[in-house]
Amino acid sequence: MAVITDVNPGSQASVALEREELFPIREVSRVTGVNPVTLRAWERRYGLIQPTRTESGHRLYSMTEIERVHSIVEWIDRGVAVSKIGKILAKTEPLKVLAHVISNDLVQADYQQWQHQVQAAVSAFDDIELDRIYGQIFSSYSLPVVFQDILMPLWRQLQQHHDAFGQTSEWLFFDGYLRARVLQRIIMLRTSQPRKIVVTALTAQCRELELLVAALFLSGSESGVRVLTAGQPFDELTLVCEKIQPQALVLFSNHAPAPELPRHLNRLALSLNCQVMLAGDAADLAQDSLAGSSIGCLGNEGATMRQRMTQFLAGTLDT
Repeated sequence: MAVITDVNPGSQASVALEREELFPIREVSRVTGVNPVTLRAWERRYGLIQPTRTESGHRLYSMTEIERVHSIVEWIDRGVAVSKIGKILAKTEPLKVLAHVISNDLVQADYQQWQHQVQAAVSAFDDIELDRIYGQIFSSYSLPVVFQDILMPLWRQLQQHHDAFGQTSEWLFFDGYLRARVLQRIIMLRTSQPRKIVVTALTAQCRELELLVAALFLSGSESGVRVLTAGQPFDELTLVCEKIQPQALVLFSNHAPAPELPRHLNRLALSLNCQVMLAGDAADLAQDSLAGSSIGCLGNEGATMRQRMTQFLAGTLDT
């Protein structure tokens, strides 16, 4: 792999992006949401990442190193100490490399195999077996994959096909189980951190589980998340935020945004002392109409929602 020379630091990032080879530390920080001081600490103290150095000593990171940073963040979010992550990565990264070789069809087949096991436990209303399978899935995959690729697709499938006798009960059982487990994880992540992020749904634009899963994606080791109850009136959010004083208010919606949504969000932002952000399918659909405003669009991908939120709060990502 060719190393980019340090002749023009200002254009270094753009050259790297064009070649898709090596990236400067400021670009890695922007993409991952991890500040440069922490990236250097992970390198010097723990040897978790090994950037290439230019002749003048500037760090440059490959896509492999950037993916490793994302993995480190995921393990930290799951409560693993930084000092222990090196041993975990040494065991799991060969499996990740193998996963790139395996065809997408086989990966999807593996997801379906887990879904079949979950569905069998749900059909039997067997919460003990469901607990066992749930734990196995989490030991095999990252949090975004567990929910976005395995559990939530099955949840939606059961929701859409619950007309037959007994299927409504199965879906309610599964929905209740997941809501309890997701809320439990959110509480565990926020126990040692102040609840700086308030997450709420736009009225009647998602189900409670979808809101909770989004809140879980936004939870992290640096700040806790507080979820407002479904049905929270939009016009009372100013009052609520005055009381809570959050660092950010994240509105979640999986519906196509109404034409007046940008105007309502901008008006809300003017009345608050915190950053206002939009997440879910609506965030992607409304991104163009919110361009140039103070509203941050987080998208609907679990792997990037919290990363974007962190960048918006740090002022390193344009709205």
